[in-house]
Amino acid sequence: WECCRSAVRRLHEPFSLFPETLGLFREMTRSDEDREIGWDAWGAWSDCSRTCGGGASYSLRRCLNGGSCEGKNIRYRTCSNTDCPAESGDFRAQQCSAHNDIKYQGVTYEWVPAPYDPTVPCALRCQAKGRSLTVELAPKVLDGTRCRADAFDMCISGVCQEVGCDRQLASGAREDNCGVCGGDGSTCRLVRGQALPHLTPEQCRYQTALKKKFHVSCRVSCSAS
Repeated sequence: WECCRSAVRRLHEPFSLFPETLGLFREMTRSDEDREIGWDAWGAWSDCSRTCGGGASYSLRRCLNGGSCEGKNIRYRTCSNTDCPAESGDFRAQQCSAHNDIKYQGVTYEWVPAPYDPTVPCALRCQAKGRSLTVELAPKVLDGTRCRADAFDMCISGVCQEVGCDRQLASGAREDNCGVCGGDGSTCRLVRGQALPHLTPEQCRYQTALKKKFHVSCRVSCSAS
């Protein structure tokens, strides 16, 4: 019977045989609440850095342990994700042009964004229009500025942050081959062939008349009108 009781104890105490496993288990299952100890509640979200085109907003919290808290005291989110009117122009270009009236080495220039530099994607690098002169006019662009023109990634506090096609920070969302955000590529089909020019109604009528007169095949695309 003593042997049986010993066996029962071992069945109910699986980690007593593997103390190193118990320590690993405790580390892996450490709760989020433990990591939040010492912090005050998150504050309200700030105003968005932009009114359209995708900006950034932040929220702060205070460490109650004299600065020894684990984690960060600031968090970000995207905001104002609706597209800006076409006439408003590029956000980075606006920041460059704001320096047009400020003399650089005694001369004023018309500034435009410099070509993309992956080593400093969030610096305000501008080029004098029509010249080879490229200058860093500010160490950081404004929050919400695209890191580069062909991606949603945006600069926040001078750091390029990944933004998904859903316009959310670090979401990992990507467009599929059909151009659908988060899609699986099943909503489109591949069409092979030659792209045909679009004709105005007048051009279409002329091409149709030629086809009827000379009995030739015209590879053109006519609008419904």
